[in-house]
This record gives sequence, C-alpha cells and structure tokens, in this order.
Amino acid sequence: MIAATLPVQRPPDARLLVIDEHGAIAHAARSRLADFLQPGDLMIANDAATLPASLHGVHLPSGAPIELRLAGRSSFARDDLRFSAVMFGGGDWRTRTEDRPPPPPLALGDRIVLGSLVATVEGALGHERLIALRFEGEADSVWAGIARHGRPIQYAYLHRALALWDVWTPIAALPVAFEPPSAGFALDWRILGALRSRGVEFATITLAAGISSTGNLELDARLPFDEPYRVPAITASAIHRKKAGGGRVVAVGTTVVRALEHSAGRSGEGVADQRIGPDTCLRVVDAILSGTHEPQESHHQLLRAFQSDDVLARAHEALEASSYRTHEFGDSVLIFTHSASRQGL
Repeated sequence: MIAATLPVQRPPDARLLVIDEHGAIAHAARSRLADFLQPGDLMIANDAATLPASLHGVHLPSGAPIELRLAGRSSFARDDLRFSAVMFGGGDWRTRTEDRPPPPPLALGDRIVLGSLVATVEGALGHERLIALRFEGEADSVWAGIARHGRPIQYAYLHRALALWDVWTPIAALPVAFEPPSAGFALDWRILGALRSRGVEFATITLAAGISSTGNLELDARLPFDEPYRVPAITASAIHRKKAGGGRVVAVGTTVVRALEHSAGRSGEGVADQRIGPDTCLRVVDAILSGTHEPQESHHQLLRAFQSDDVLARAHEALEASSYRTHEFGDSVLIFTHSASRQGL
C-alpha cells in the first residue's frame, strides 16, 4: 500500500475492497458502497468532531519547548478539564513520530504554558511520556484557548499542514475526538442518499476517537486508550429493531465497533476500555467499513474479530498488489463477519 499524502476526504478514484461472509474478496469503486448492503441493514457512524489536539508550548521548570497531544478524557462533560496527553520535545509533525525527541523530565505539579493556556502535570500514566494534566482556568477560556492555539494532530507522511476542516467528517457534531473518526470520510450526501434508496437505515453514535500512534513501541502496544462514548436512544432502538428483523449492523470505523460492543447496543454513556481482537465474539456489529491498515497497527487487531488471519492476510496481499492508499485519507475496506464471529444479543 502507499500513503495517502494529501487531505482529500473523498477523491473520485477512491477504492473499496470487500470481504464477504465467506472470505471472498472483491474490488470496487468506493462510490458503489451501497451496492454491497441489503434492504433492512443499519449503518452507524461516529459523529464526533475533531479537536485541534496538538498544542505547542514551554515547560516552565526547564524552559524547554514541548508538544503535547491530547489523548483522552474520562467523560464528555464540558467542565472536565483533565486530560491524558502524549508528550514530545521540540519539533513538529514534519519529523516522523518515531524520531521525535522525548520531553524534558516531567514532575508532579510542573506547569506548561501553551499559548494563552496553562496546564499542570498531575502525574504519569504508567509511562514517562503519557501524563495526566489539568488545564487551569474557567472552561470557556480553556476551550477557546484550545481552539485558538491548537492544531490537528498529524504525521510526517502528509505533504502539508492540516486545517481543522480537513479532519471533520461531513456529519461532525460534538467536538470530542482527538484524531478524526476517519472511516467517516468515505461518506457524503450522495452515498447517504444511495443507502436510503436501497432501504439501508443510517444512525450515529459519538465516541472520542483517540490517537493512532505515539511514536513509542511500548505505548503503542497499549492502544487504543480508553474512550468515552454516547449511544443515543434512537440508535439503540434502531439496532434492536434491525436485529429483530434480521437486518445487519454495519459500523463505520473501529470507534463505532468499540462503542457498540462495549454498550451491547444499549443507549447511554460509558467508557470503552475493552480490546477487540481475534478472541472477541461480536454481539452487535455484523460488518465494518474501515480504512486500510497494516497488520502491525492496533486498528488491524480489531479487524481480526471479523475474519480469520488467513483471510485478512489474503486481503492484505490484494491491497498491496493493487496499491491501495492507506492512512486516514486513503481507500476503504468493507468486511463482513464470518459465522464463527457471531454471538447473538
């Protein structure tokens, strides 16, 4: 596969690799997504908007430059100003994440100035580069400061700096994601119209999508971090109605799978803290629309709940042979579960 280097969400030549319930593989234009679904299916997407979660500033005790990438919260509460963050030394996205220098030594109570914002270190979270911090001040001022001073998190394979509108999906609503729920980049009003014409229902959840890479192998092994989510009552009702009628639930992205499987399709809020992989018996989701992922990535581990390693290996070979584009602005895969993955609600 090749890296998608430009932030174009819906290029006209976007492609879709499809793996059906029997492990058969097909190639199609992504614009034909609706052709692979059935009347009575339910597609669910993550409507989280993306925060400008990369903040540059100065570590006051040492005077050293620092970048923090907001990586998690325990809730959606607006006055909850405590975050987890991955820390780097000087530099920016133009340097590969793996090559970024570490931050200066951080201690409890250290203050970090980030434009108009000040954050206080509240402790390490099992690793010197993953910390808990709290922003000082009133909520309105803090959120305004993040909006003014922050930038979208991005990586060195991109050719230009991201603007905030580059990382908002067409259905973006509550700004709680730290990186975009990028599987939703595939959606547009024409595709949603085609789904509706085919008898496919559409609904949303909200999950605070976390970061995809920390640049540190030990920390990357802990991904995905815990992520708060909300399943609206109308979405939960649609899930149970479709299941009762034999319809399938198609998740747009790994974040939707986490929210629906953690909640068992019920309405309400929670924090998705589970790891989904080859030993997971899926209870809610029947298929996933996702970006393309390398086998070593945490997102790929979740795909192992849908199909066997042999099938996914054949799919990876097909993606490589056909030079599919990868990363958040790349092409897509649509993967249906094989029967051994299913466990009823």
